[in-house]
Amino acid sequence: MVFSSNIFLLYFLPAFLLVYFIVPCRFRNIVLLLFSVLFYAYGAPDFILILLASTVANFYLVKAMHRAKIPSRKKLFCALAIILCLGLLAYFKYANFFVENINGLLSMLGFNSFHWTKVLLPIGISFFSFQSVTYVIDTYRGNNEPMKKLTDYMLYIIMFPQLIAGPIVRYGDIARQIARRDYRWSECLQGFYRFVIGLCKKVLIADVIGAQVDTLLAGNLSVMDTGTAWITIMAYTFQLYFDFSGYSDMAIGLGRIMGFSFPENFDNPYNSASITEFWRRWHKTLNAFMLNYLYIPLGGNRKGKGRTYFNLWIVFLLSGLWHGASWNFVLWGAYHGFFLVIERLFLGKWSQRIGKVPSVIITFIIVMVGWAIFRIEDLPDYVPYWVANYGSGNTFDNPCKDYLKEEYPDNIIRMHQFTDNLDGFGYDANIYYDN
Repeated sequence: MVFSSNIFLLYFLPAFLLVYFIVPCRFRNIVLLLFSVLFYAYGAPDFILILLASTVANFYLVKAMHRAKIPSRKKLFCALAIILCLGLLAYFKYANFFVENINGLLSMLGFNSFHWTKVLLPIGISFFSFQSVTYVIDTYRGNNEPMKKLTDYMLYIIMFPQLIAGPIVRYGDIARQIARRDYRWSECLQGFYRFVIGLCKKVLIADVIGAQVDTLLAGNLSVMDTGTAWITIMAYTFQLYFDFSGYSDMAIGLGRIMGFSFPENFDNPYNSASITEFWRRWHKTLNAFMLNYLYIPLGGNRKGKGRTYFNLWIVFLLSGLWHGASWNFVLWGAYHGFFLVIERLFLGKWSQRIGKVPSVIITFIIVMVGWAIFRIEDLPDYVPYWVANYGSGNTFDNPCKDYLKEEYPDNIIRMHQFTDNLDGFGYDANIYYDN
């Protein structure tokens, strides 16, 4: 169930809001928890028990960690809780990826691959795993006390507005709101307005653009012309923003209706004048998570420039892998890590030297090329796409193309462009037949 679906908008949300505001305030957390369980069970009924069991186990592990007086025992409980959180994520999200690559390697070496039943990916597992990790580590660091009530912790982990696609909410940010919330009708109306804005972004812009992008990228990329290649990836660039930011707007709006204040997730990222600035504006809660729970523990920028660059690159490599279990996501993370390092090494405050507008344009192009890596999952498709993208593909119109279509209407499959001009048209006249 997604926020833009008919079942959510016409049935689930009205029923929830009706019950939520009818019951006394002291019962609203229970109502929200029950509807959150129902929300998740509808979308992933096979995994709801795993989600609930892991949440309960994590709650008691953190309690045991907090009560432990011996540092080694405290570390043990912390490690067990983190292993539980990330172990589920690793198994459900990356087991298939790992096995497929092992089987591919075995095949290359001449060995038989082993049989594997593919694991289904539970919806929202990345987000509730990361929120569980923030709770464990922040409690271990002494930033907050552990929750006293199991139901409050379960509500924090599986609250339906931010369960599927974030934003990633740290426990310390909403701990008081879970215990007690003030309800103002002006806030509820603002939340409803924010939800509608997000819904319009998703349905009226992202979904419409996405349908066209999917159609274009589903075809043969080797015959895509240069203009279409650039237009397609630019369209995907905006589709992704309106889709993701729209969903975040809907989550923030729903939270505000219920009295919660969720952190903002996007801040006009395509107006950034550098890749560093882009990542301060794009998916801000993920960036904050990577900073606080990965980059800083690795040493941050405290251990010399070489280690800083290595930490940056590793963080974004893992960030890419977090987005999906495929090599294109790893490549996308490495791509952004590369540009972050390049900015620190050579460019410095280059945006100030060349001006704001040129900096924004250059950054946007770099980000847009990165989204092409992000979107095209099959690595063999990269070559024909980039050949088209950088001007080595077909042009919009070519008289040679029209002539060959008329001469060989049934047999032509495709035509290749090559560097030497052919009769002034720039096309190779070799024809590829079905047989």
